[in-house]
Amino acid sequence: MESRLTPSVKILILSACLLLMMSFGLRSSFGLFMKPMSDFHTWGRDVLATALAIQNLSWGICSVFAGGLADRFGNLKVILGAVVIYAIGLLWMAFSGEAWSLNVSAGIFVGAGIAGTAFGIVIPALMRAVPEERRQWVAGVGTAAGSMGQFMMVPFSQTLIDFFGWFSALQIMSGATLLMLFLALPLAPYSGANEVIDKDNDQSIWQALSEAFAQKHYILLVIGFFVCGFHLAFITVHMPAYLSDLGFSAKVAAMSLAIIGVSNMVGSYVAGVWSGKYPKQSMLAWIYLLRALVIAIFIVLPPSIYSVIFFSIGIGVLWLATIPPTSGLVAVMFGTRYMALLYGVVFLSHQLGSFSGVYLGGYLYEQSDAFQMISTFCGQYLGFSTYGDAARYDLVWLINILLGVIAALIHLPIKEAPLGRFAQSPA
Repeated sequence: MESRLTPSVKILILSACLLLMMSFGLRSSFGLFMKPMSDFHTWGRDVLATALAIQNLSWGICSVFAGGLADRFGNLKVILGAVVIYAIGLLWMAFSGEAWSLNVSAGIFVGAGIAGTAFGIVIPALMRAVPEERRQWVAGVGTAAGSMGQFMMVPFSQTLIDFFGWFSALQIMSGATLLMLFLALPLAPYSGANEVIDKDNDQSIWQALSEAFAQKHYILLVIGFFVCGFHLAFITVHMPAYLSDLGFSAKVAAMSLAIIGVSNMVGSYVAGVWSGKYPKQSMLAWIYLLRALVIAIFIVLPPSIYSVIFFSIGIGVLWLATIPPTSGLVAVMFGTRYMALLYGVVFLSHQLGSFSGVYLGGYLYEQSDAFQMISTFCGQYLGFSTYGDAARYDLVWLINILLGVIAALIHLPIKEAPLGRFAQSPA
C-alpha cells in the first residue's frame, strides 16, 4: 500500500519545487540576452556563448564539490551559500563590458550558483524525505517543477527586457534570486546533515568514488549524460538567435522556450512515474533516440511557426525526462548515502556536454567560412531547409542528431541493479 505523505513533507516538496522553478527558470533565460547584449557591446555571438559555455562547465565542476559538501555538511548550507553566489553573478553580469568579466560573472559565478541550487542538491533531499517507493515519483515532480520555472520565467525575463532593457532586467533577476534563501529553509530536516549513518559500513568520499568508477555500468551512465547536456545547452542558448536568423521575432523565441518548459512538465512527471515501473536504461535509450528524430524532422521541415511549435513540444517532452531515470539508476546502484556526490559526477559529464554544445554553436557560427563545404553538404544533400545566417548552425544540428543516436546505443548495456558492495548486501 502506498505511503501517505505528512503535511511537513508536503510543505517541503512545495518549497523545493518553487526553489527549483526559480533556479532553473532563471538560467533558462540567458539565451534571450544573446542578441541584445551582443548588439549593445558589438560582440560576436561567440563572446556570450563562451561565457555561457564556461557557466555550464562551472556548473558541472562545482556540482561535484557541492555534492560532496552536501553529503557531509547538509544540503541546506550548500543551497544558502550558492544562492548568494548566484545573485552576485547575475548583478556582475549586468555590469560586464569585457569578455573576461563576463566569463567570471555569467560564467564562473552563476554556474557555481546554479550548481548549489539545482537538481543534484535538491532532489536528494526530496528523496530522503519520502518512502523508497515514492522516490522516483518525487524526482519526477521536482524535475517537472524546474520545467515549470522555464515556462514561467522565460516569458517573464523577455517581458523585463522589453520594458526595462537587458541591463535592468539582469539587476531585477539578481534581486529575485535571493527569494530562494527562504524557500530552502524547509529542507533543513532532510538536508543530510543529521542523517543516521552506520559507522562500521560507512565509506569515505574517495572510497565511494573509487567503487563507482570500478563499475562499467556507472561509467556508461556518465558518458551517456554528456549528450543530454550537449542537446539542452545548445538549444537553450542558441535557439533564440537561430530563430531570429530565420526571421522570427524575439517573442517567438521566448514562446519556443516556454513551450519546451511546459511540455517538459508532462515529460518529466511521466518519466518519474515510468522509471519506477520500467527499466530505466531502456527509457534513456528511447529518450535519446527520439530526441535525434525530433531534431532531424525540425531541420528538414520548412521553417514556420508550426515547425517551431512541433519542435518545442517534441523536444520539450524529452527535455529533462532523462533526470528521473538517471538519478534513479545512481540510487539503485549505490544507495542514497553519497547520491549527491555520485550524481554530481554524472552531472559533470552533462555539463561538459553543455560546454561543448554552447561553445561549438558560437564558434562554428562565427567560423562558418572554414566549414562552408560541410554546411553546404548538410543543406543540399541531407535536406536541411535552413537558409542565410541560420545555415551556419547546420553542422551543429547534425552533431546533435548523431550524438542522440550514439547515446541511445550507450545506455542499452547498462544494468539496473545494486553494484559494488551493495550487490552483496541486502537493500
